[in-house]
Amino acid sequence: MILLWHDQEPIGICIFSTPAASLTLRSRYFGLTHPRSRLSLTALNEQLWLLQRVVLAPTYRGAGIAAAFVRRACELCPVDWIETLSAMGQANPFFERAGFVRVGVIRKPWRTPRSASHGAYGGPRHSLTAESIAKSQHSEPVYYVFDNRARRDEPIPSRKRS
Repeated sequence: MILLWHDQEPIGICIFSTPAASLTLRSRYFGLTHPRSRLSLTALNEQLWLLQRVVLAPTYRGAGIAAAFVRRACELCPVDWIETLSAMGQANPFFERAGFVRVGVIRKPWRTPRSASHGAYGGPRHSLTAESIAKSQHSEPVYYVFDNRARRDEPIPSRKRS
């Protein structure tokens, strides 16, 4: 988690988490042939994080600071790669302005009620209601990757706060 401050007030947050075990677009992008093997999962957890959520206080939205904040938050992460999924990626290239590369769109095939229990990550979703499945049926999120390998060459910033 990385906070954005304005004076003494937190105005933004980026939340990072561990990525899902398997994602087709990730496997294609990184050339993974056995993404669920023990070796692949270990490497995944050491080298890749998921940017799960970005929130900016409403007062500061539209001020042109969000992309720079997300870029800097990613640069401060101790991993080589950051990925994210964005339902708004088709309408707003926000993550591209922050330095992410657009890898592709997660296309959902036409679903039968039986296949509706599987999501973009391919695993069963037993906890979703029929209403949630119906709402997400037309969602085709964009998959993005941020190359953070340049962070190895940067000095670690000091964290001085008054």
